[in-house]
Amino acid sequence: MADQPRHGTAYASAAPSTTRRVVKPTPTDLMEDAGTGLDYGTRPDRLPGFLTPVGRFFIRNHAPTPRLDPAAWTLRIEGDGVRRAVSYTYDDLWRRFPLTSVVRTLECAGNRRRLLCAEHGCRFEGVSWGRGAIGTAEWTGVRLRDLLKAAGLTDDACEVMPEGLDEVRARRPMPVAKALASDTLLALAMNGEVLPPDHGYPARVVVSGWLGAASIKWVGRIEVATRELRVPWNTDDYVLVPERHTPDQSAGHSEPGIPITSVPVASLVELPWPARLPPGPNVVRGRAFAGEHLIDAVHYRVDDGPWQAAEIGTRQETGAWVRWQFRWDAQPGDHAIRVRATDDRGRTQPERTSWNALGYCQHSVLAHPVHIGEGVGDGGLVDPNSLD
Repeated sequence: MADQPRHGTAYASAAPSTTRRVVKPTPTDLMEDAGTGLDYGTRPDRLPGFLTPVGRFFIRNHAPTPRLDPAAWTLRIEGDGVRRAVSYTYDDLWRRFPLTSVVRTLECAGNRRRLLCAEHGCRFEGVSWGRGAIGTAEWTGVRLRDLLKAAGLTDDACEVMPEGLDEVRARRPMPVAKALASDTLLALAMNGEVLPPDHGYPARVVVSGWLGAASIKWVGRIEVATRELRVPWNTDDYVLVPERHTPDQSAGHSEPGIPITSVPVASLVELPWPARLPPGPNVVRGRAFAGEHLIDAVHYRVDDGPWQAAEIGTRQETGAWVRWQFRWDAQPGDHAIRVRATDDRGRTQPERTSWNALGYCQHSVLAHPVHIGEGVGDGGLVDPNSLD
Protein backbone atom coordinates (compact mmCIF):
# COMPACT_ATOMS: atom_id res chain seq x y z
CA MET A 1 0.00 0.00 0.00
CA ALA A 2 1.30 3.46 -0.81
CA ASP A 3 2.00 5.69 2.17
CA GLN A 4 -0.71 8.18 3.03
CA PRO A 5 -0.09 11.95 2.77
CA ARG A 6 1.32 13.65 5.86
CA HIS A 7 -0.72 14.72 8.88
CA GLY A 8 -3.51 12.18 8.37
CA THR A 9 -5.45 14.21 5.83
CA ALA A 10 -6.21 11.09 3.77
CA TYR A 11 -7.46 9.04 6.72
CA ALA A 12 -10.74 10.83 7.26
CA SER A 13 -12.34 13.58 5.24
CA ALA A 14 -13.41 16.67 7.15
CA ALA A 15 -16.59 16.91 5.05
CA PRO A 16 -19.79 15.27 6.34
CA SER A 17 -20.57 12.00 4.64
CA THR A 18 -23.88 11.18 2.98
CA THR A 19 -23.16 7.42 3.09
CA ARG A 20 -23.15 5.62 6.40
CA ARG A 21 -19.71 4.04 6.93
CA VAL A 22 -20.05 2.52 10.39
CA VAL A 23 -22.33 -0.28 11.53
CA LYS A 24 -23.80 0.43 14.95
CA PRO A 25 -26.42 3.10 15.59
CA THR A 26 -24.99 6.45 16.70
CA PRO A 27 -28.01 8.37 18.06
CA THR A 28 -27.32 11.99 18.96
CA ASP A 29 -28.65 11.50 22.49
CA LEU A 30 -25.74 9.10 23.16
CA MET A 31 -23.02 9.90 20.60
CA GLU A 32 -21.37 13.02 19.17
CA ASP A 33 -20.88 13.10 15.39
CA ALA A 34 -17.37 14.38 14.60
CA GLY A 35 -18.46 15.22 11.05
CA THR A 36 -16.39 12.69 9.09
CA GLY A 37 -18.93 9.90 8.72
CA LEU A 38 -16.37 7.62 10.38
CA ASP A 39 -15.85 9.01 13.86
CA TYR A 40 -18.27 9.30 16.78
CA GLY A 41 -17.56 10.32 20.36
CA THR A 42 -19.32 9.33 23.56
CA ARG A 43 -21.42 12.01 25.23
CA PRO A 44 -19.72 12.60 28.60
CA ASP A 45 -23.08 13.12 30.31
CA ARG A 46 -24.22 9.64 29.24
CA LEU A 47 -21.81 7.50 31.26
CA PRO A 48 -23.84 5.77 34.00
CA GLY A 49 -21.29 3.10 35.04
CA PHE A 50 -17.57 2.47 35.31
CA LEU A 51 -17.50 0.66 31.95
CA THR A 52 -18.62 2.35 28.76
CA PRO A 53 -21.50 0.39 27.21
CA VAL A 54 -20.65 -1.07 23.81
CA GLY A 55 -23.38 0.96 22.13
CA ARG A 56 -21.89 4.21 23.47
CA PHE A 57 -18.18 3.45 23.04
CA PHE A 58 -16.49 5.97 20.75
CA ILE A 59 -15.64 4.99 17.17
CA ARG A 60 -12.38 6.10 15.53
CA ASN A 61 -11.97 4.76 12.00
CA HIS A 62 -9.50 5.58 9.22
CA ALA A 63 -11.79 3.92 6.65
CA PRO A 64 -15.28 2.41 6.62
CA THR A 65 -15.86 -0.45 9.05
CA PRO A 66 -15.06 -3.69 7.18
CA ARG A 67 -17.44 -6.65 7.39
CA LEU A 68 -15.22 -9.72 7.78
CA ASP A 69 -16.17 -13.39 7.65
CA PRO A 70 -14.58 -15.21 10.61
CA ALA A 71 -14.71 -18.51 8.71
CA ALA A 72 -12.40 -17.04 6.06
CA TRP A 73 -10.31 -14.92 8.43
CA THR A 74 -6.79 -15.87 9.54
CA LEU A 75 -4.15 -14.13 11.59
CA ARG A 76 -0.62 -14.48 10.27
CA ILE A 77 2.49 -13.73 12.35
CA GLU A 78 5.63 -13.31 10.28
CA GLY A 79 8.76 -11.23 9.73
CA ASP A 80 12.51 -11.46 10.24
CA GLY A 81 12.00 -11.28 14.02
CA VAL A 82 10.41 -14.75 14.25
CA ARG A 83 11.91 -18.16 13.57
CA ARG A 84 8.85 -19.40 11.73
CA ALA A 85 5.68 -17.85 10.31
CA VAL A 86 2.47 -19.07 11.95
CA SER A 87 -1.21 -18.67 11.13
CA TYR A 88 -4.24 -18.93 13.37
CA THR A 89 -7.91 -19.28 12.52
CA TYR A 90 -10.66 -17.65 14.53
CA ASP A 91 -11.50 -21.01 16.11
CA ASP A 92 -7.82 -21.53 17.00
CA LEU A 93 -7.84 -18.40 19.11
CA TRP A 94 -10.90 -19.50 21.09
CA ARG A 95 -9.88 -23.16 21.56
CA ARG A 96 -6.09 -23.37 21.68
CA PHE A 97 -5.15 -20.55 24.06
CA PRO A 98 -6.02 -19.46 27.59
CA LEU A 99 -8.31 -16.46 27.67
CA THR A 100 -7.76 -13.49 29.96
CA SER A 101 -9.75 -10.32 30.67
CA VAL A 102 -8.51 -6.82 31.49
CA VAL A 103 -10.35 -3.57 32.07
CA ARG A 104 -8.59 -0.88 30.05
CA THR A 105 -9.30 2.64 28.82
CA LEU A 106 -8.73 3.62 25.20
CA GLU A 107 -8.32 7.29 24.28
CA CYS A 108 -7.66 8.80 20.88
CA ALA A 109 -4.59 11.07 20.95
CA GLY A 110 -6.72 13.69 19.20
CA ASN A 111 -9.31 13.78 21.98
CA ARG A 112 -10.24 17.40 22.83
CA ARG A 113 -8.60 18.71 19.63
CA ARG A 114 -11.46 21.19 19.29
CA LEU A 115 -10.58 22.57 22.72
CA LEU A 116 -6.92 22.88 21.76
CA CYS A 117 -8.02 24.86 18.70
CA ALA A 118 -9.85 27.28 20.99
CA GLU A 119 -6.93 27.40 23.41
CA HIS A 120 -4.42 28.45 20.75
CA GLY A 121 -6.77 30.31 18.40
CA CYS A 122 -5.93 28.18 15.38
CA ARG A 123 -7.22 25.24 13.36
CA PHE A 124 -5.64 21.79 13.27
CA GLU A 125 -5.93 19.06 10.65
CA GLY A 126 -7.64 15.89 11.80
CA VAL A 127 -10.90 14.85 13.44
CA SER A 128 -12.52 17.71 15.34
CA TRP A 129 -13.01 15.84 18.60
CA GLY A 130 -14.70 17.28 21.64
CA ARG A 131 -14.26 15.38 24.92
CA GLY A 132 -15.77 12.04 23.91
CA ALA A 133 -12.98 10.09 22.18
CA ILE A 134 -12.34 7.99 25.28
CA GLY A 135 -13.95 4.87 26.73
CA THR A 136 -13.33 1.97 29.08
CA ALA A 137 -14.27 -1.66 28.52
CA GLU A 138 -13.51 -5.15 29.75
CA TRP A 139 -11.51 -6.74 26.95
CA THR A 140 -11.26 -10.54 26.74
CA GLY A 141 -8.87 -12.41 24.53
CA VAL A 142 -5.47 -14.04 24.18
CA ARG A 143 -2.28 -12.50 25.50
CA LEU A 144 -0.26 -11.40 22.51
CA ARG A 145 2.84 -12.98 24.00
CA ASP A 146 1.17 -16.40 23.87
CA LEU A 147 0.65 -16.02 20.12
CA LEU A 148 4.19 -14.78 19.54
CA LYS A 149 5.71 -17.63 21.52
CA ALA A 150 4.64 -20.21 18.92
CA ALA A 151 6.43 -18.22 16.22
CA GLY A 152 9.65 -18.13 18.22
CA LEU A 153 10.99 -14.61 18.69
CA THR A 154 14.59 -14.17 17.59
CA ASP A 155 17.12 -12.71 20.02
CA ASP A 156 17.29 -9.49 18.02
CA ALA A 157 13.54 -8.99 17.54
CA CYS A 158 12.76 -5.42 18.54
CA GLU A 159 9.37 -4.34 17.15
CA VAL A 160 5.92 -5.89 16.74
CA MET A 161 3.44 -4.33 14.32
CA PRO A 162 -0.22 -5.39 14.05
CA GLU A 163 -1.88 -4.52 10.75
CA GLY A 164 -5.60 -4.08 10.19
CA LEU A 165 -7.79 -5.34 7.37
CA ASP A 166 -9.52 -2.02 6.75
CA GLU A 167 -9.07 -0.30 3.38
CA VAL A 168 -5.96 1.65 4.45
CA ARG A 169 -4.34 -1.27 6.31
CA ALA A 170 -3.86 0.77 9.48
CA ARG A 171 -0.80 -0.37 11.39
CA ARG A 172 1.46 0.83 14.17
CA PRO A 173 4.55 -0.78 15.72
CA MET A 174 5.34 -1.22 19.40
CA PRO A 175 8.50 -2.41 21.17
CA VAL A 176 8.76 -6.16 21.83
CA ALA A 177 8.64 -5.46 25.57
CA LYS A 178 5.23 -3.80 25.22
CA ALA A 179 3.95 -6.63 23.02
CA LEU A 180 5.03 -9.18 25.65
CA ALA A 181 3.39 -7.33 28.55
CA SER A 182 0.80 -9.40 30.40
CA ASP A 183 -1.98 -6.89 29.64
CA THR A 184 -1.36 -6.54 25.88
CA LEU A 185 -4.11 -8.61 24.29
CA LEU A 186 -5.48 -9.77 21.02
CA ALA A 187 -9.05 -9.13 22.10
CA LEU A 188 -12.01 -11.19 20.91
CA ALA A 189 -14.73 -9.85 23.20
CA MET A 190 -15.77 -6.53 24.70
CA ASN A 191 -17.83 -6.16 27.88
CA GLY A 192 -18.77 -9.83 27.72
CA GLU A 193 -19.91 -9.74 24.09
CA VAL A 194 -18.18 -10.82 20.90
CA LEU A 195 -16.41 -7.79 19.43
CA PRO A 196 -18.79 -5.66 17.36
CA PRO A 197 -17.69 -4.79 13.80
CA ASP A 198 -16.96 -1.14 14.62
CA HIS A 199 -14.65 -2.17 17.45
CA GLY A 200 -12.51 -4.67 15.57
CA TYR A 201 -14.36 -7.93 14.91
CA PRO A 202 -13.08 -10.58 14.65
CA ALA A 203 -9.94 -9.54 16.59
CA ARG A 204 -8.18 -6.38 17.68
CA VAL A 205 -5.11 -5.50 19.71
CA VAL A 206 -5.50 -3.72 23.05
CA VAL A 207 -2.30 -1.92 24.06
CA SER A 208 -2.68 -0.83 27.67
CA GLY A 209 -2.14 2.83 28.47
CA TRP A 210 -1.12 3.86 24.96
CA LEU A 211 -2.99 6.06 22.54
CA GLY A 212 -5.97 4.40 20.88
CA ALA A 213 -4.26 4.25 17.47
CA ALA A 214 -1.92 1.56 18.83
CA SER A 215 -4.87 -0.76 19.50
CA ILE A 216 -5.29 -1.78 15.87
CA LYS A 217 -8.70 -3.16 14.87
CA TRP A 218 -9.55 -5.97 12.44
CA VAL A 219 -6.04 -7.43 12.78
CA GLY A 220 -5.07 -9.87 10.03
CA ARG A 221 -1.28 -9.74 10.16
CA ILE A 222 1.40 -9.11 12.76
CA GLU A 223 4.93 -8.33 11.63
CA VAL A 224 7.83 -8.93 14.00
CA ALA A 225 10.95 -7.06 12.93
CA THR A 226 14.62 -6.80 13.88
CA ARG A 227 14.69 -3.15 12.81
CA GLU A 228 12.79 0.04 13.52
CA LEU A 229 9.54 0.08 11.57
CA ARG A 230 8.45 3.40 10.10
CA VAL A 231 4.92 3.70 8.72
CA PRO A 232 2.57 6.68 8.30
CA TRP A 233 0.96 5.95 11.69
CA ASN A 234 4.19 6.64 13.62
CA THR A 235 5.93 9.14 11.34
CA ASP A 236 3.35 11.40 9.65
CA ASP A 237 0.45 10.96 12.06
CA TYR A 238 0.05 10.25 15.77
CA VAL A 239 3.29 12.13 16.42
CA LEU A 240 4.11 15.32 18.29
CA VAL A 241 5.53 17.99 16.01
CA PRO A 242 6.28 20.92 18.34
CA GLU A 243 7.77 23.40 15.87
CA ARG A 244 5.62 25.73 13.86
CA HIS A 245 6.43 25.36 10.15
CA THR A 246 7.73 28.44 8.38
CA PRO A 247 6.22 29.30 4.97
CA ASP A 248 9.23 27.91 3.08
CA GLN A 249 8.98 24.49 4.77
CA SER A 250 7.02 21.95 2.75
CA ALA A 251 5.28 19.13 4.63
CA GLY A 252 7.64 16.64 3.03
CA HIS A 253 10.73 18.38 4.43
CA SER A 254 9.63 19.19 7.98
CA GLU A 255 11.34 17.63 10.95
CA PRO A 256 10.01 14.18 11.93
CA GLY A 257 7.65 14.09 14.86
CA ILE A 258 7.96 12.18 18.12
CA PRO A 259 5.66 9.10 18.10
CA ILE A 260 3.03 9.28 20.83
CA THR A 261 2.88 6.29 23.16
CA SER A 262 1.35 6.69 26.64
CA VAL A 263 -1.23 9.47 26.89
CA PRO A 264 -0.87 12.30 29.45
CA VAL A 265 -2.89 12.73 32.64
CA ALA A 266 -6.29 14.36 32.04
CA SER A 267 -9.78 14.57 33.51
CA LEU A 268 -13.36 14.68 32.27
CA VAL A 269 -16.48 16.22 33.84
CA GLU A 270 -19.65 14.19 33.25
CA LEU A 271 -21.75 17.19 32.29
CA PRO A 272 -22.78 18.73 28.96
CA TRP A 273 -20.77 21.72 27.72
CA PRO A 274 -22.17 24.12 28.80
CA ALA A 275 -24.13 22.53 31.65
CA ARG A 276 -27.33 23.61 33.40
CA LEU A 277 -28.07 22.51 36.96
CA PRO A 278 -30.64 23.42 39.61
CA PRO A 279 -29.50 25.44 42.62
CA GLY A 280 -28.72 23.73 45.89
CA PRO A 281 -27.00 20.40 46.62
CA ASN A 282 -25.54 18.69 43.57
CA VAL A 283 -22.96 15.98 43.02
CA VAL A 284 -20.52 16.62 40.18
CA ARG A 285 -18.88 13.50 38.78
CA GLY A 286 -16.18 12.70 36.28
CA ARG A 287 -13.31 10.50 35.16
CA ALA A 288 -9.53 10.85 35.22
CA PHE A 289 -6.98 8.88 33.21
CA ALA A 290 -3.18 8.81 33.13
CA GLY A 291 -2.28 6.29 30.42
CA GLU A 292 0.21 3.75 31.76
CA HIS A 293 0.15 5.34 35.22
CA LEU A 294 -2.23 5.56 38.17
CA ILE A 295 -4.28 8.57 39.18
CA ASP A 296 -3.02 9.72 42.57
CA ALA A 297 -5.31 12.70 43.24
CA VAL A 298 -8.08 14.81 41.70
CA HIS A 299 -8.76 18.39 42.79
CA TYR A 300 -11.53 20.77 41.81
CA ARG A 301 -12.15 24.48 41.98
CA VAL A 302 -15.38 26.43 41.52
CA ASP A 303 -14.86 29.91 40.09
CA ASP A 304 -12.06 31.62 42.06
CA GLY A 305 -12.44 29.43 45.12
CA PRO A 306 -9.69 27.26 46.62
CA TRP A 307 -8.60 23.96 45.13
CA GLN A 308 -10.17 21.08 47.06
CA ALA A 309 -9.75 17.32 46.94
CA ALA A 310 -12.41 15.30 45.13
CA GLU A 311 -13.37 11.81 46.26
CA ILE A 312 -11.77 9.13 44.07
CA GLY A 313 -13.44 5.76 43.48
CA THR A 314 -11.84 2.70 45.03
CA ARG A 315 -11.23 0.92 41.72
CA GLN A 316 -7.75 1.95 40.56
CA GLU A 317 -5.41 0.17 38.16
CA THR A 318 -2.90 1.17 35.54
CA GLY A 319 -4.32 1.62 32.07
CA ALA A 320 -7.85 2.39 33.29
CA TRP A 321 -9.63 5.55 34.31
CA VAL A 322 -10.94 6.31 37.79
CA ARG A 323 -14.20 7.92 38.79
CA TRP A 324 -14.21 11.01 41.00
CA GLN A 325 -16.95 13.16 42.51
CA PHE A 326 -17.61 16.08 44.82
CA ARG A 327 -20.61 17.73 46.47
CA TRP A 328 -21.46 21.26 45.47
CA ASP A 329 -24.00 23.58 47.06
CA ALA A 330 -24.60 25.48 43.85
CA GLN A 331 -25.74 29.11 43.94
CA PRO A 332 -27.74 30.70 41.10
CA GLY A 333 -25.74 32.26 38.31
CA ASP A 334 -22.96 31.37 35.89
CA HIS A 335 -19.99 29.42 37.17
CA ALA A 336 -16.86 27.64 35.97
CA ILE A 337 -15.74 24.28 37.36
CA ARG A 338 -12.07 23.45 37.00
CA VAL A 339 -10.67 19.98 37.63
CA ARG A 340 -7.05 18.83 37.63
CA ALA A 341 -5.79 15.28 38.05
CA THR A 342 -2.35 14.19 39.25
CA ASP A 343 -0.74 10.84 38.51
CA ASP A 344 1.57 8.65 40.59
CA ARG A 345 4.63 10.38 39.11
CA GLY A 346 3.46 13.72 40.43
CA ARG A 347 2.52 14.99 36.96
CA THR A 348 -0.47 17.31 37.04
CA GLN A 349 -2.67 18.71 34.30
CA PRO A 350 -1.23 22.05 33.13
CA GLU A 351 -3.06 25.32 32.77
CA ARG A 352 -2.13 25.26 29.09
CA THR A 353 -1.21 22.51 26.62
CA SER A 354 1.83 23.14 24.46
CA TRP A 355 1.10 23.81 20.80
CA ASN A 356 1.86 20.96 18.41
CA ALA A 357 1.30 20.87 14.68
CA LEU A 358 -1.32 18.10 14.64
CA GLY A 359 -3.32 19.16 17.70
CA TYR A 360 -2.69 16.10 19.86
CA CYS A 361 -2.78 15.39 23.60
CA GLN A 362 -4.82 18.33 24.84
CA HIS A 363 -4.87 17.87 28.64
CA SER A 364 -5.18 21.36 30.06
CA VAL A 365 -7.31 22.24 33.07
CA LEU A 366 -10.63 23.25 31.50
CA ALA A 367 -13.02 25.94 32.71
CA HIS A 368 -16.28 23.98 32.41
CA PRO A 369 -19.19 26.45 32.11
CA VAL A 370 -22.22 25.74 34.32
CA HIS A 371 -25.40 27.80 34.66
CA ILE A 372 -27.35 27.39 37.89
CA GLY A 373 -31.01 28.32 37.73
CA GLU A 374 -34.46 27.31 38.90
CA GLY A 375 -36.21 24.67 36.81
CA VAL A 376 -33.13 23.56 34.91
CA GLY A 377 -31.17 20.30 34.87
CA ASP A 378 -28.42 18.63 32.91
CA GLY A 379 -30.65 15.95 31.42
CA GLY A 380 -28.39 13.25 32.78
CA LEU A 381 -29.22 9.61 33.36
CA VAL A 382 -28.64 9.62 37.12
CA ASP A 383 -29.92 11.58 40.08
CA PRO A 384 -27.37 14.41 40.52
CA ASN A 385 -28.01 14.46 44.27
CA SER A 386 -27.16 10.81 44.97
CA LEU A 387 -23.73 9.39 45.71
CA ASP A 388 -22.63 5.96 44.51
